[in-house]
Amino acid sequence: MMRALHWSLGVMLMLTATVRSQEAKPPAARAAVVNGEVIPEAAVQRALRGIPQEQQAAARSQVLNLLVGNILVEQHLLQLKVDASAKEVESRMGAIREEAKKRGLEYEQFLAQYALTEAEIRTQITGDLRWENYVKSKAPDEVLARFLTENKDWFDGSQVCGRHILLEVSADADAAAKQVAITKLQQLRQTIEGQVTQELAKLDPKADTLMREQARIKAINQAFSEAASKHSTCPSKKHGGDLGFFPRVGAMVEPFAKAAFALQAGQMAGPVETQFGYHLILVTARLPGKEVKFDDIKDEVRETYSDRLREELVAELWRKARIEVLVPPPMKSDKP
Repeated sequence: MMRALHWSLGVMLMLTATVRSQEAKPPAARAAVVNGEVIPEAAVQRALRGIPQEQQAAARSQVLNLLVGNILVEQHLLQLKVDASAKEVESRMGAIREEAKKRGLEYEQFLAQYALTEAEIRTQITGDLRWENYVKSKAPDEVLARFLTENKDWFDGSQVCGRHILLEVSADADAAAKQVAITKLQQLRQTIEGQVTQELAKLDPKADTLMREQARIKAINQAFSEAASKHSTCPSKKHGGDLGFFPRVGAMVEPFAKAAFALQAGQMAGPVETQFGYHLILVTARLPGKEVKFDDIKDEVRETYSDRLREELVAELWRKARIEVLVPPPMKSDKP
């Protein structure tokens, strides 16, 4: 089942409710304009409902990025004339009404509670169905099976345990600021490796290979932990940069996860660039996954393929798009 079907009233529709309703409305505050199409501020505010006020400023950019991505994808699918049948739309509408009823809500109450119109819901459903049909055209079973074969650790439950040192750098930082972070992490890596070499030099020359490897892993873990506590800007610095175990997808951003899963226990990678800045990564342990069969997890494979396809498509469309992000209105305070 595609992720678009995994709706819970409120959460899914608040976060992804369409901004493309065809109803005639008076002019409203605009949050952004995407290839001439307006994202109203009301759509952003709706998605921010329920988020603590002190976190809304940080969450706003993520919400707006999601809404811009939705518009870009919908514009692209309309250009390709990807269709969604009226029968499918009505079926989804019926499912929403039934879920509202199960939660003790009249359909009209649901619309009012989440500041949605039926036109907005219909347009969102139509967009979801277009996307699902697009994915089907791009990913028949043989493509999905190959995707599983090439990315088994995404689905078999494999995990790594790691530490990291983060130096935060804003996305709009200049090249000089980025180079400062890169250089510092390179120096930290050299320092950590030097400390490990010193510890290994203390070993009995007669120590066997296993003993030396155990000593090396212990030394790099200790040196990395101390460096993270002193230099990392991530809250995990309190624990020596320890992130615990995490899977290949769903927990860490892709560049970080990809780099971490390429390592064996006791190996470092970096500097690795992500949207948060630059990282040194140390893997401290690995948990192997279990054998999986395509037929048993085909829906999960399709959903993950869909997510990756969408990320790549949005990135490509974003580079070509005309996007104007407008200054947000002042945040309202609950304080007198």
